Amino acid sequence: MLDKLKAIYDRYMEVEKLISSPEAMNDMKLYVQLNREYKDLTPIVKAYNEYKNIMSNIESSKEILKEENDDEMREMAKMELDELLPRKEEMDEEIKILLIPKDPEDSKNAVMEIRAGTGGDEASIFAGDLYKMYTAFASTKGWSTELVDIAEGTSGGYKEIIFNINGDDVYGQLKFESGVHRVQRVPQTETQGRVHTSASTVIVLPEAEEFDIELKPADIRKDTYCSSGPGGQSVNTTYSAVRLTHIPTGIVAQCQDQKSQHKNYDKALKVLRSRIYEMELQKKLEEDAKHRKTMVSSGDRSAKIRTYNYPQGRVTEHRIGLTKYNLQNVMGGEIQEFIDELQLAENAEKLKEGTTIE
Repeated sequence: MLDKLKAIYDRYMEVEKLISSPEAMNDMKLYVQLNREYKDLTPIVKAYNEYKNIMSNIESSKEILKEENDDEMREMAKMELDELLPRKEEMDEEIKILLIPKDPEDSKNAVMEIRAGTGGDEASIFAGDLYKMYTAFASTKGWSTELVDIAEGTSGGYKEIIFNINGDDVYGQLKFESGVHRVQRVPQTETQGRVHTSASTVIVLPEAEEFDIELKPADIRKDTYCSSGPGGQSVNTTYSAVRLTHIPTGIVAQCQDQKSQHKNYDKALKVLRSRIYEMELQKKLEEDAKHRKTMVSSGDRSAKIRTYNYPQGRVTEHRIGLTKYNLQNVMGGEIQEFIDELQLAENAEKLKEGTTIE
């Protein structure tokens, strides 16, 4: 393992030099790639330095026990070994996790889409609750959110809401949220007090950067229209809302959040680029799935992933069989525990397959 870590350290030092090279300074794509690689290698190098130090101290302590006759020195060496050996075992496991290849998309910003599914008005209200949950979570992480497009529900909430989330490792944290989220509760409109089941679909896309996907202006059709509010009534007399269609794929993105047509165009273009990029990623995921199947990130958007049961105050994560009775906290944005457990399950599966950095 030390040989593998040494090779990573050498690459880290090489990347450090390359970042400030004239070639990188003149090539933005190369500069961004090197910066990303440098950031990904940093925790491994940090662990390598600590591990190397531990191994060196273990050798020194063993040498003292072998050569030294002084009882006090021998006792100190034994005490140090008692501390160092368990820490070495811990670091063996930590480094195994660090050596699992990182998804290159993990460090990207994300585009999140929440769509009301079965359940009528109650599904729209639940979609609104999920939006509040994710924006609250983003706030705790120091991320920023930016609304792109909304279609409001007739009794509150949203039939559909699309927003950008910007920050460190956003997609890596939120990618596990894609799928069907189910809610069980008594709707506000229910007079008999019966519990209904409704659902909303969450889609998380890695935000594609300009050099990830090249869009030709000739391939994009732009339509403008008046922004609309709940029920379809017009809320703006100017044609500021923008709908973009990628002619080769038929993929559509729209934005009506801003009063400026230019700003709406930029936001819609960002979503369009991400959707096309994600379509290519889906093809790759399907290809990978033929060789390996992980229960956590199958990419199947129709899969039921989580249930929020209000009468019992229960949240159940179906992919890993995790149930928590802290629903109010979860709806308030406390979802980190679920994300951590899903990442652990994913890493465990990759370790089982023997997937590590070569």
